[in-house]
Amino acid sequence: MAKTLSNRRIRLGMVGGGQDALIGNAHRIAARLDDEYELCAGALSSNPVRAMASAQEIGLPTDRSYGSYAEMASSEAAREDGIDVVAIVTPNDTHHAIAKAFLAAGIHVICDKPMTVTIEEAESLQDAARSAGRILAVTYNYTGYAMVREAREIIERGDLGAIRVVQVQYAQDWLTEPIELDGQKQAAWRTDPAKSGVGGTITDIGTHAYHLACFVSGLKLEALCADLTTFVDGRRLDDNAHLLLRFAGGAKGMLWASQVAVGNENNVRLGIYGDKGGLTWQQEQPNEISFSLFGKAPQRITRGGPSGHPASSTSIIRMPNGHPEGYLEGFATIYSQVAAAIRAASEGKAPDINVLFPTGDDGKAGVEFVDAAVRSSAAGGVWVEL
Repeated sequence: MAKTLSNRRIRLGMVGGGQDALIGNAHRIAARLDDEYELCAGALSSNPVRAMASAQEIGLPTDRSYGSYAEMASSEAAREDGIDVVAIVTPNDTHHAIAKAFLAAGIHVICDKPMTVTIEEAESLQDAARSAGRILAVTYNYTGYAMVREAREIIERGDLGAIRVVQVQYAQDWLTEPIELDGQKQAAWRTDPAKSGVGGTITDIGTHAYHLACFVSGLKLEALCADLTTFVDGRRLDDNAHLLLRFAGGAKGMLWASQVAVGNENNVRLGIYGDKGGLTWQQEQPNEISFSLFGKAPQRITRGGPSGHPASSTSIIRMPNGHPEGYLEGFATIYSQVAAAIRAASEGKAPDINVLFPTGDDGKAGVEFVDAAVRSSAAGGVWVEL
């Protein structure tokens, strides 16, 4: 039976995200931002001593700091005040087992991307979520930006006409040197096939770019041709990816993902062009869209006001116009909309139509994308159907 959630915060647990873990802290801040969640329990490290130290640092009670995710799932499921949902912020290879344990315990799951490392694991989690009647969400957080959702609605209204071209990139430079050999924790597991899976950069940030392009354009990818490259000597996974894309309906696209592009910090950029108009959005200037109709002067669309369209009905605007919102707010949008779905589920209802967040279907699509890209590149850059 679903837990009653009226007049209280949703009880959140976390697996991973202990000391020195950047993404775990981002998840915790995002969950707090709209006051929907209360962090109650955690298995913050696979090392029990480190897990307890991490829990004490963030104020978790000692009796709800667990030495393993399995212990946490069974113990929290048995408590009257047990967690409603768990956030999984661990290396890729662990996602499947952790998520499956919590779904089996009747606990909703918010999983960092990629959802799993194989298609079979992704299908297994989808089946587990359906059997348990629980939500399986994936934090493709760039889809939580207000203007990303505005761009999606511009396209849904038909303002660009028939989509012809989709250009998306995600460029960084932090892996330009082999810092994984110096013990840099985040680099070490991301470049390790045993932990990251078959893809490196294509998995870590390429999936973000892929999901963003499909989310905003509304298009479904039919085939791709990939060239995955490892530029840094001795690195075991790709650190640069170039892809050609073919979408259902005839649109074509290009995707570039790189973690060795010197001078790029977190350069996410999306351009979508139709037979009537085009638009672009950049993550490093997240609060505006450049929008153009053919033969007319470009427009700068911001979050409402006389300069552009009103804010999207599926976005969450927290601050008045002119006060920037960015990465953490995008994450928070995903958490808040998952919260709305959890509350609806506790009452046996479907969420409001405007509640929108990446699900297990999106997670599986990301895994399929990586699988196809790796196969294409390994075969010499041939076209591969999804």
